[in-house]
Amino acid sequence: MNLLSEHRAFGGTQRFLQHDSAEIGLPMRFALYVPPAPKALLVFLAGLTCTEETFTIKAGAQRQAAELGLALLMPDTSPRGANVPGEADSWDFGVGAGFYLDATQAPWAKHWRMQSYLLDELIPLVQRETGLTRTGLFGHSMGGHGALTLALRHPGRFQSLSAFAPIAAPMHCPWGRKAFAGYLGEDRAAWAAHDASELMRLQRSAPYPGGILIDQGLADKFLAEQLHPEAFEAACAAVAQPLTLRRHAGYDHGYYFIASFIDDHLRHHAERLI
Repeated sequence: MNLLSEHRAFGGTQRFLQHDSAEIGLPMRFALYVPPAPKALLVFLAGLTCTEETFTIKAGAQRQAAELGLALLMPDTSPRGANVPGEADSWDFGVGAGFYLDATQAPWAKHWRMQSYLLDELIPLVQRETGLTRTGLFGHSMGGHGALTLALRHPGRFQSLSAFAPIAAPMHCPWGRKAFAGYLGEDRAAWAAHDASELMRLQRSAPYPGGILIDQGLADKFLAEQLHPEAFEAACAAVAQPLTLRRHAGYDHGYYFIASFIDDHLRHHAERLI
């Protein structure tokens, strides 16, 4: 790992790093906050147009993470510099828009392997480096989709789960349909394997009996067309999965919303991880 910069924060250390990823086949950047007395690891997946810096700088999570003993891992959202035609504006989302899956279609399949990168490479690497095995997962928007789907697709890998304004039913929204068609082709069974609401409906019992937390702003301009939290809510109810879905009047899709409720999410994870 190459250390790009290091900053003291609330008694711990905020680092920005880069490494050569075998899964992606390109250099990848990530941010890692290590508190003074780390007890567990919490992974945050950011949304469309974001990088490893966005949550790290804007969310204000380090103070509470230091108090709770949570190390914070913030990966980049997508491969960079693959020189794929259209990469700079693929899916109109920003660079790459990785969607936290492994693409199967050309020209994306070679490098767009965010699921394998996270689960088989980056998270195990950070777990080894920090000595922290108990791990929680959360995210925002596209990253909320990633958190929900990765946790449901890989039972037992994460001990806690939450999301801010996730794309909760991507098969049924323009963002998801465009990304799935590009990355996975037209096989809707492959799409369903990366749709949080569809995955939850297939559960035989509650995968997170300690509960899942989701916060959603009611002034979010993407709520009606893109996010569909009600679909995930119904899927959780069908399998008796405890879900706290909080709807907040006046809050939009951005980082002021995340910063307003980040402490609640950190406490949610700490209660289940520590």
